Amino acid sequence: MVTRLVYDDDCGFCTWCARWAVRLAPVEAVGFADLSAADRDLLPDDYETCAHLVAGRTVYSCGEAIEQTLARSHPAAGYLFGALRGVPGYASVRERAYRWAADHRDWWGKVVSAGAIR
Repeated sequence: MVTRLVYDDDCGFCTWCARWAVRLAPVEAVGFADLSAADRDLLPDDYETCAHLVAGRTVYSCGEAIEQTLARSHPAAGYLFGALRGVPGYASVRERAYRWAADHRDWWGKVVSAGAIR
């Protein structure tokens, strides 16, 4: 089963993140522009508002997509996120953090394009 990270390929920061994820985790990156009709059918109607991780027919969206990608990057990360999921309020904090980062993509794009984060 191929696990796919679906991302906004018009966003430089999102593209940087997707490339980074492919190096760390057993995922394939697919930009919004390259989605087939069958791919889009799996995603929520508003799929262009955030990233998604598609594992078989299971779709994780926004912060949960990033968490699931990171959890696949190393067993220790998987254990960490497993523990965090048991913390009351964690999912809400995770999604707010994702939205904050997504809302500041222009700034993050400048940081990564300047080589500050590799």
